[in-house]
Amino acid sequence: MTERTFLFMLQILIIASHPYSVSLRGTGVALTPTNDPLRPGDYDIIPNSPGGTIFITDEHSILRVPSSTVTGRDERFRQRVRERDKKCVVTGSVNPEADLDEWSGFEAAHIYPIAGEDLWISNGFSRCITNRKDEHDTGINSCQNGLLMLSNIHKKFDSYYISVNPDDDYKIISFSRGDPFHVAGRELDPVCRVRNDEKSARDELLRWHFRQAVLSNLRGAGEPSFETDFPPGTDMVGEILSGPEAAKRMEAELFSRLNGASMV
Repeated sequence: MTERTFLFMLQILIIASHPYSVSLRGTGVALTPTNDPLRPGDYDIIPNSPGGTIFITDEHSILRVPSSTVTGRDERFRQRVRERDKKCVVTGSVNPEADLDEWSGFEAAHIYPIAGEDLWISNGFSRCITNRKDEHDTGINSCQNGLLMLSNIHKKFDSYYISVNPDDDYKIISFSRGDPFHVAGRELDPVCRVRNDEKSARDELLRWHFRQAVLSNLRGAGEPSFETDFPPGTDMVGEILSGPEAAKRMEAELFSRLNGASMV
């Protein structure tokens, strides 16, 4: 993690009445937004003016479930993302069978989730999609809201354990302990973010996802994680209802499975 990314994260988490300085405890030297690696240790956040106050935001990330629906609305989305990327844009793993239209292990991930389409509309995210088919198309299934990933990376991305900071040279941030997929510090592959290309993923959406990841993982004790591995015969509904945020998660699960089909 760079000093720049750390300061970006604090801007998301902190509400301050006055400007503040951040320094590694014992050094007294304020951090600046550089690409230098962040040194491990404890950091002090101090208002620059007497009487300044600092609070942690009470904003929560929106609940998200893996976006693996199979509907008519998704098919064009998947095709366009596959045609553009042809590789996992997080790990760089190329699909050697792309010319055979064989995509096992590769999935088109929504940056902003299908299950949040109501919020997508109410918050005006349609405005950043420039290739909508018509005025009735919300744009959430545009390839501008998609990235091709390996299936295991997709699950981590959907759960906010992997994200991308477009304001720090598209650095990939891993919020998982030990960075099990060795992606931290990589850059999002340029194939999906060619400047002025109408097929490219939009920075505004990557910025939104990064904000959600910071809120989910770093605010207080962090948001709860959810079980996503439901083998055949598993009481999926029972496990969801007995787990954290049961009502919200059930709503999100149902929306992700039924909403697309109902609007074909």
